[in-house]
Amino acid sequence: MSADLLKEFGENYLLYFSHDSCSVCTVLKPKVEEMISGLFPKLNFHYIDIKDFPELAANYGVFTVPVVLVFFEKKEVIRKTRSFSVKELQESIERYYNLLFD
Repeated sequence: MSADLLKEFGENYLLYFSHDSCSVCTVLKPKVEEMISGLFPKLNFHYIDIKDFPELAANYGVFTVPVVLVFFEKKEVIRKTRSFSVKELQESIERYYNLLFD
């Protein structure tokens, strides 16, 4: 995955940075995916393993996991790192999502 590929993600997307040896990340990922698909269908979810794509993680200033970056209209508007709840993430996304799509 390259930075050029990210351009194909569209206008509105969530990047979930993680790696397979992070137990918190492994538990959190399906919960975030389910929330996005269920509540925010116009937001695309993309998983990025920082071990496979370290240069991409560095480009986004990601040096720990998990990290969630949310982009609306191709601009980063939300950054959640390390310890955050799904509910906290949901509430943050709702504010922007409702402004754009409701």
